[in-house]
Amino acid sequence: MASDSQIALTRLAGLLADGTRAAFCLALLDGRAWTAGELARHAGVAPSTASEHLSRLVAGGVLAEEHQGRHRYVRLADPAVAQLIEDMAAHDPPVASPPGTLRVAGARRALAFARTCYDHMAGRLGVAVADALSGRGLLERRTGFAFTEAGTSWLEGVLGGLPGTTGRRPLARQCLDWTERRPHLAGTAGAALCRHALDQGWVTRIGSGRALTVGPAGVEAFSRLLNIDVAALRLSLDDCGGM
Repeated sequence: MASDSQIALTRLAGLLADGTRAAFCLALLDGRAWTAGELARHAGVAPSTASEHLSRLVAGGVLAEEHQGRHRYVRLADPAVAQLIEDMAAHDPPVASPPGTLRVAGARRALAFARTCYDHMAGRLGVAVADALSGRGLLERRTGFAFTEAGTSWLEGVLGGLPGTTGRRPLARQCLDWTERRPHLAGTAGAALCRHALDQGWVTRIGSGRALTVGPAGVEAFSRLLNIDVAALRLSLDDCGGM
């Protein structure tokens, strides 16, 4: 007889095994709420089809819904679900396939360079931030991620205070990056740094997707705070073919 854990795992696997539902969950890794119509257009399905899939994801606890007036929005249920989706995306090795157009190639390169992973920074920039924090003795990573005493002081200086933590979400947590195959910084500190970078104009979203671009203020800030050479990161990405 199957255990409760086996039943729960089977149900979750069934929910995420469908290509349309997987596309919805990956889109929602940008940390924002989407309408059913927006997700339908993103996945290339009819609104009625999208609504059916979304109802199953909400019922299964993968998504949460919000209502504002006549509009229904959905988002990933919580950071733990976002972590699960990102970890699953990083599990299999990337499949090398030639992009169909220059636009597709550019979009892939933008995602590989910098993007949001739910509410924290990922891609080559996100990994570089984690590496820089570790290299300067601000982040301990021998048994997972943990800020050192100097690291918490650094965070307070950059953010104007330490972000709060919860029982389920620590200050620092490593998240395997699905393009770099190395960890970037998650947890409440990763979310706070990403939010601060967006608020300060260090990074901005490219259109309505997850990809981020680094502006002049960000080039200066990442160099000053962590000695990260943004231009060199871009060049290294071009050298390896974008992804």
